[in-house]
Amino acid sequence: MKATDLAKVRATLWAAADELRANSKLTPVQYRDPVLGLVFLAYAENRFEAVRAEVEAKSSARNPATIGDYKAKSVLYVPDESRLSTLVELPEGEDIGKATDEAIKAIEEANPELKDILPRGYQKLDRSTLTELLRLFAPLPTRLEGDAFGFIYEDFLSNFAAQEGKGGGEYFTPYSIVRLIVEILEPFQGRVFDPACGSGGMFVQCAKFVERHNESASRKLSVFGAEKTEDTVPLAKMNLALHGLSGDIRQANSYYEDPHGAVGAFDYVMANPPFNVSKIKKDQLAGDKRFPFGMPKADNGNFVWIQQFYAALSPKGRAGFVMANSAGDAGHSEKEIRKELIESGTVDVMVAIGPNFFYTVTLPVTLWFLDKAKVGTPRQDTVLFLDARNIFRQIDRAHRDFLPEQIEFLANIVRLYRGEDIETTSGSEVLLKEYFPDGKYVDVGGLCKVASRVEIKEQGWSLNPGRYAGIAAVDESDVDFIGDLEALYEEFIMLGDQADVLRSKVEAAVQGILNV
Repeated sequence: MKATDLAKVRATLWAAADELRANSKLTPVQYRDPVLGLVFLAYAENRFEAVRAEVEAKSSARNPATIGDYKAKSVLYVPDESRLSTLVELPEGEDIGKATDEAIKAIEEANPELKDILPRGYQKLDRSTLTELLRLFAPLPTRLEGDAFGFIYEDFLSNFAAQEGKGGGEYFTPYSIVRLIVEILEPFQGRVFDPACGSGGMFVQCAKFVERHNESASRKLSVFGAEKTEDTVPLAKMNLALHGLSGDIRQANSYYEDPHGAVGAFDYVMANPPFNVSKIKKDQLAGDKRFPFGMPKADNGNFVWIQQFYAALSPKGRAGFVMANSAGDAGHSEKEIRKELIESGTVDVMVAIGPNFFYTVTLPVTLWFLDKAKVGTPRQDTVLFLDARNIFRQIDRAHRDFLPEQIEFLANIVRLYRGEDIETTSGSEVLLKEYFPDGKYVDVGGLCKVASRVEIKEQGWSLNPGRYAGIAAVDESDVDFIGDLEALYEEFIMLGDQADVLRSKVEAAVQGILNV
């Protein structure tokens, strides 16, 4: 299928499925899982049919084909009752919701690795809605190829997340942000960890990166994730399965639980954690090796996450993650942790991203990149600051993303800084020639600056790219109000505490004089 045809199919499928939901009594959350389950059944049937003739040709009446024969080809076995074509042809009076639930049960029984992954509850759907959904998805196994189902699953995840707003943003990070993180991180092979993995988008983009470089993701990558929300874990596991990946995804609260024994265990760490979380029970974390620089005194979880990412890296490991802007300039105890992190020599690249890239917040964010392998190299005492706030595509009034050539351009700036070969398959040549005509890294005002550790110290250990990259026009909306307010409030509390101490000392001194 041509790319243009696939794009049309993807758009048509979502429009049709969304219209069905709009005409039902279901919320996007109630509708999401059953729809994604049907996409998965279509994918499984497609893969099964692709090898069925070959498997059956090798069987006989005495030695019929078995489930194991399909497993040997890395294909799920799909019983007849689990096929969408069977479900859509059921007689008019049949309980189609019950039949679909039984189809899910049958494919899980034939493939125990799917246990507790696929959605249930199709009997709760309105019959007419489910019937139309089955008619919509039933032709897909014969019309699409394997990779196409991954794209469709991603489309549906993205669109559901947009409809769900804040709730959707908790399990889904927009693709252009993830793609940029992956291109800078360069996960060619090894163990990848995401302790706030949501629906697994970081892992999927890692796999695509490996495949773009003509390697097998299933052979080159091992993925490990933790996700706090029980309902989101199956979304991640289905996402991995649709992209031909297997991974160890655990339900766990990464503040207090470490199911993968993360310290020093991973070649790559990627994450989009929740920002500015309060009420973390820090007393439960005392002595935990995942927090080598100690607990921040502020009631804020940003530097709890940052330390986890740092600690999980192997001696040559790299991390890339999304973080609130306020973490780059936060004061007091958080500043001390940030200083220690900078002095470790592992902070590699900081990228400022403008507002309206996320479903959860409209605020700008910063991408942090750590690299333990740069310790002992000429880059040990430097950090590359990139201000990408003026680079974006405006999708609509409230949403932005990056074009492929913009992602490649930003990643190429990092490659030039690292002394690596650039890549131009996505069309970044024009931008590269405009800003780096000699093909070598140079500081560009308003875009990028390599700062020494001495310069960073002079800036109060700030990791805010705007302080280094130079002046650029900043919209009033491009302000992290919540983060700035939290920093000011922390300073207010600390000044109040100091005032209380001074007051008690003055009172003691005055009382001493009066008593004399």
